[in-house]
Amino acid sequence: MLIVPGIVAQPPTPTPSPEPSVLPDVPISAPACASDAGSLCARVFSYTHASWLSRSADAIVSHALTVLLILVVALILRHAVHRGIRRLTSVGGAGRVPRLLRPLRDRAAASLREAAPQMIERRAQRAATIGSVLRSFSTLLIYGVAFVLILGEFGVNLAPIIASAGILGVAIGFGAQNLVRDFLSGIFMMLEDQYGVGDVVDLGEAVGTVEAVGLRVTTLRDIAGTVWYVRNGEVLRVGNSSQGYSVAVVDIPIGHAADVDDALEIAEAAAVRECAEPGIAAKVLGTPEMLGVQSVTAEGVLLRLTVRTRPGEQWAVQRAVAGEVKTAFDDAGVPAPTPFGGLGASTAGKRTT
Repeated sequence: MLIVPGIVAQPPTPTPSPEPSVLPDVPISAPACASDAGSLCARVFSYTHASWLSRSADAIVSHALTVLLILVVALILRHAVHRGIRRLTSVGGAGRVPRLLRPLRDRAAASLREAAPQMIERRAQRAATIGSVLRSFSTLLIYGVAFVLILGEFGVNLAPIIASAGILGVAIGFGAQNLVRDFLSGIFMMLEDQYGVGDVVDLGEAVGTVEAVGLRVTTLRDIAGTVWYVRNGEVLRVGNSSQGYSVAVVDIPIGHAADVDDALEIAEAAAVRECAEPGIAAKVLGTPEMLGVQSVTAEGVLLRLTVRTRPGEQWAVQRAVAGEVKTAFDDAGVPAPTPFGGLGASTAGKRTT
């Protein structure tokens, strides 16, 4: 070692080591990332003191853009699908069939669609109901997929969730079998166009005019004014008296002493004359058809004629034609069946004496 006279050797000054970048007063329960000063984890922990939120802060921020993109795409897709469904199920001008219903079976004849105003309401309700089901299903599907994608983005194990959802679905399916059956029956009833608003139907215990058709319940009113609510799942058979066209069946009884051929001609002429009246002609689709003798009983002979009418108008035509035929028989002196003929003869004899 070289020693210079007059100069005192100074010991080397130690270089201070940098202080570790740790936060003061970090609790023991804090996550390891909270010790890194300036990190997002440390900042979140300093404000919230929540370990789980601090550990997830970096993942939340890093995946926020992906989550936002998933939500935006889901909203845009839902809006586009709903708009397309509304366009497919909307009734156009002059009561045109919605696009969604054109491939499906529509049981009404083309001429009747233009003539019966209730057909427009029938189509509108049918399309609205199907559109509502499709919109609800599409919303559930789109949002469900978006929710699963968001959970997968955060690394959540989806296997237990999917398994739990499957078990819950099976439990609900077993516990609400009647509700599921009602909805499925309502959907198929709508698609097959079994009946609609304004139709006169026979659903077994309930017979009347349909006032509303839903996915779960069908509402109809009988001739006495009673409103019936029938669950779609309980409908095993449907008798529709006003779909496509209807037939007015007129049975005319005459006595055994009457000339059947003359009675047939008189009844047919009276029916044709009545169907030509302005109030009845708009309800009739064809000329009356005389079928002839329907039955022969101890009381008399039963004649039958039919008239094809517009949907739901058969009863009005039947009453009008029956009244006109009865008047024509009285004017022509056609004998009535035994109970009425005997009563008429005895009354006429008393008046003569």
